[in-house]
Amino acid sequence: MNENRLQVGRVLRAGVQGFVVGCELKQPDIPPFGSFVRANGIAPGSAIYGLVYNVSLEDDLFARHFVGRDIDEGVIKDERENRQIPVEVSILAVGCAEGQALRQCLPPHPPVTLDWLYQCADEEVRAFTARLDYFRLVLDARQTPVDELLAASVRAAAAARPEGERETFLVGAGRELARLLAGDPLRLEGLLRRLQSA
Repeated sequence: MNENRLQVGRVLRAGVQGFVVGCELKQPDIPPFGSFVRANGIAPGSAIYGLVYNVSLEDDLFARHFVGRDIDEGVIKDERENRQIPVEVSILAVGCAEGQALRQCLPPHPPVTLDWLYQCADEEVRAFTARLDYFRLVLDARQTPVDELLAASVRAAAAARPEGERETFLVGAGRELARLLAGDPLRLEGLLRRLQSA
């Protein structure tokens, strides 16, 4: 697999619960909300898996200067194509790997600043979501839009599978959600409705 093709940006801030990555606006593959990503861990051969829960354009003083004025299209084009508009991608940590051992839990260490963040290829997403233990980490992550993030991640995991396996995966995900949210039927119903669009 060509790792360069999947590079997203570099780690800016990191903790064991999650991290923030900086990338360029012109980057064609900024991972969408709910997608699976991976950063290298501190130990050789280790990795940290996460879910994108926010993509934000940060303040740019040059752009602020023009907000209240009529702007020539050439200036807008220059701003978008030639300047480095800072984009921050926030990730919730949901798993880690040591060699071939894959676990769905908080990692023992955060990734190192300035390391690359990679979008997970379909085969990585399938391997990671062969189990659904990460659901609990998402449900407990109050700093994220929990239900939307969980639904988006399940849709992304289903899309990474061959078409003939998607329905089976979605049914299994629905059963796991029913087990975890048995005491909250309204929330469960809302999540299952979100999955119907997968």
